[in-house]
Amino acid sequence: MTPEERTQFAAEIVAALKADDSCLNKDEQQWVRLAIAKQEQSIRLRQAVIEKTFAGLVWAGIVGVGAVFLDYLKGHGFK
Repeated sequence: MTPEERTQFAAEIVAALKADDSCLNKDEQQWVRLAIAKQEQSIRLRQAVIEKTFAGLVWAGIVGVGAVFLDYLKGHGFK
C-alpha cells in the first residue's frame, strides 16, 4: 500500500465515521428511546418494590419481637 493510498484510505474511513447515516429512521429511533425509557422505569419500579418489601419485613420483625417481649412480660407478672 503506497503512502497515497494509505492517506486516501484514512480519509475514507474518517468520512465514513463522520457521515450521519443512521440505520434507523426518526420513528424507529423514537421507538428505541421509548423502549429504553420503559425499561429504565421498570427497573426503578422493581427496585422500589424490593426496597418497600424489605422495609416492611424489617418493621414486621420489630413488631413481632415487641409482641413476644410484651407477651413474656405479661406472662411473668407485668400488668
